[in-house]
Amino acid sequence: MVESSSDQAPGAANHSKPAYADAVVGAEVISRDVTITRFDLIRYAGASGDFNVIHWNERIAKSVGLPDVIAHGMFTMAQAGRIVTDWLGDPGALKDLGVRFTRPVVVPDDERGAILHVAASVAEKLEKPMVRLDLTATCEGQGVLGRASAVVSLA
Repeated sequence: MVESSSDQAPGAANHSKPAYADAVVGAEVISRDVTITRFDLIRYAGASGDFNVIHWNERIAKSVGLPDVIAHGMFTMAQAGRIVTDWLGDPGALKDLGVRFTRPVVVPDDERGAILHVAASVAEKLEKPMVRLDLTATCEGQGVLGRASAVVSLA
């Protein structure tokens, strides 16, 4: 499923909430592709106040050694978190989200944009109702987030 980060409403998952009893260590619980466009970066810059030119000006981005405009790291992290909250059906059930930024997401100036693939698997069942998820985030087959994990509260 490819969705635009511009088109998806927060919490728009259409399913029952995941249950602690059903969580299986090692099982992938969600996998989704998210399209990131230059327009998304402009909207994020306005919302966050981060107008660093490497996020919207191709000439400047290339002049500092980047291949093209790159997505804000926090925007990339937010997309990973959003997939988790969509799966949970309740943003409040996300208790902790941590990542390490390992590679930028290059966003070309075309109709396709960049495709960020995010997946989450159950890493550990903590004290009920808490579960730790390991997240993977890739763009063009390259990992963009490292040590990515989320602690969630399941029903």
